Amino acid sequence: MTLSADRGVSLRRGGARPPRRGEAGLATHRWFVTPWLFLLPALTVIVLMVIVPFVNTLGLAFTDSTLLREGEFVGLDNFRRMFDDERFTTALLNSTLYTVCVVPCMMVLPLILAALVSGAGRLAGFFRTTMYLPVVMSSVVVGLIWTNMLDKRGLVNELFGTLHLVAEPVPFLSDRWLLLFSAMFVTVWTGLGYYMVIYLAALANIDRSLYDAAAVDGAGVVRTFLNVTVPGVRSTMALISVLSSVAAFRVFGEVYVLTGGTGGIGGGDLTMTMLIQREGTGLQARTGYAGAISLFMFVILGGLLLAQLAMQRKQRTP
Repeated sequence: MTLSADRGVSLRRGGARPPRRGEAGLATHRWFVTPWLFLLPALTVIVLMVIVPFVNTLGLAFTDSTLLREGEFVGLDNFRRMFDDERFTTALLNSTLYTVCVVPCMMVLPLILAALVSGAGRLAGFFRTTMYLPVVMSSVVVGLIWTNMLDKRGLVNELFGTLHLVAEPVPFLSDRWLLLFSAMFVTVWTGLGYYMVIYLAALANIDRSLYDAAAVDGAGVVRTFLNVTVPGVRSTMALISVLSSVAAFRVFGEVYVLTGGTGGIGGGDLTMTMLIQREGTGLQARTGYAGAISLFMFVILGGLLLAQLAMQRKQRTP
């Protein structure tokens, strides 16, 4: 009698009532709908702010529309005009040169800084914070700071004059190439802290026994850095090459502020994004032509990313 009672209690407590057909369908429906409810706000923003403008730009690229006129379909005329435009070739050259010069610096310099400040001491924490400060500053503020410093009467030229390094002020902001390389320097200076933090996270995942083995073998600082640190963060270097390539080719704020929005003397320092901004804004805006330049830039960046991903896959394949 007691056995049967205990057995009945155990059946009632441990046994689960099988779900009915309607309840099972409702549970499945909830599990399908609930994740999408959480994703809905982000998806809405992506659709409205990314996909819809991209589709609109794709359509404008094949029209002769302006700010005040809808325009008509013109096929590939905008792209033909684009390659005959000297401003476009100048902007393409400047953006390409910007990418070629900035990306290697962004891959190497933050890694060196991360290796130097990867300790746990207070001094290392102070330097990490100091190097990260430019990241949280606006590009406009950074540009204004360096505009005043690189002016003919700025701090840099005054320092050069005091040390008798130059006979007359260096035209950092008036010479085409000096201005472009000055903007590159500002971009590298601003991004060092951001990529340094990424490298710090990668360095924390390297097995410390590798450094101990290198020390036992008598490897110095440079040899340890090249044979242990660099191979340990190779995948992170590939990621940073992708991120910095896109950011460098799309540079706008630094060049815009240093040139005062003019693109340099005669527009010699125009970049692709500055050219798009010039053509796509104002009462005389040629939105169709600006859309064609934007589409060309999208194709260039897409091809660059695919090439880098293919190189990474090839390196991983034994």
